[in-house]
Amino acid sequence: MIAAMREGERERLDLGAYLRRVEYAGGREATRATLDALHEAHVTHIPFENLDILLGRGIALDLTSLQKKLVAGRRGGYCFEQNLLFAAVLRAFGFEVTQLAARVRLGSDTLRARTHMTLMVAAGGRRWLADGGFGGSGPLVPVSLGDGEPSRQGPWTFRVADEAGLWVLQSSHGEEWEDLYAFTLEPHYRVDYELASHYTSTHPASKFTQVATAQRIAPDVRYALRDRDYTEDRGKEVTQRTLADDDEVLRVLAGTFGLEFPPGTRFRPRTSGPSTSP
Repeated sequence: MIAAMREGERERLDLGAYLRRVEYAGGREATRATLDALHEAHVTHIPFENLDILLGRGIALDLTSLQKKLVAGRRGGYCFEQNLLFAAVLRAFGFEVTQLAARVRLGSDTLRARTHMTLMVAAGGRRWLADGGFGGSGPLVPVSLGDGEPSRQGPWTFRVADEAGLWVLQSSHGEEWEDLYAFTLEPHYRVDYELASHYTSTHPASKFTQVATAQRIAPDVRYALRDRDYTEDRGKEVTQRTLADDDEVLRVLAGTFGLEFPPGTRFRPRTSGPSTSP
């Protein structure tokens, strides 16, 4: 517990500014209903994105920097940024939160490092998996942890399965379940995420240094932009198109994801050299 206390002892959360950012005006009690409402407000208002990495900027995980970027700056972020901020908010509401680390399985059948941050939250006498930072594939509201109970969320269904000592978040669009990531319940701290984030944001093998990404969840649609490939997923209907040029990328980022960048901003892979923006 000492590490957990020390890493945030001089940091202060501006809860009012955060609640205005996500347009939350609900209850303040640490209940299941409040947890669901906060989670939905977070993922529908703060997009998942890695754009600072493609602009050659560093990723800071202290609470002051996270609030400056995601709240005051009205930007998004990836899992470490999103869930460290969200964990601080949940604790401010009185929730018991355990910070976890996961191995992503989505999109690969090879063993990956623990480079995803997720959260376990206690509410209503039960444990819930909460995750504000898995982008367009993540849950709209927390998923029950421990009983494998499916959670229907619009066209998508989620569950946490028990796999011989591992917990696995899965999703389904129909009859078949797809693994999203696997995790244990060992608590992790910001110092652990600093190491994982450094790899994720700087290593040439990391997809986050190669592909500009923005994703956002709404109750009935999931938006995703990867370089110039733009997708709207409504469960049974998926529409895709390739954006015409970099200027259209900026227009879609602003209109769909609420991410404003100066005209002429370009997002380039880190390995090709530092990117610049006006």
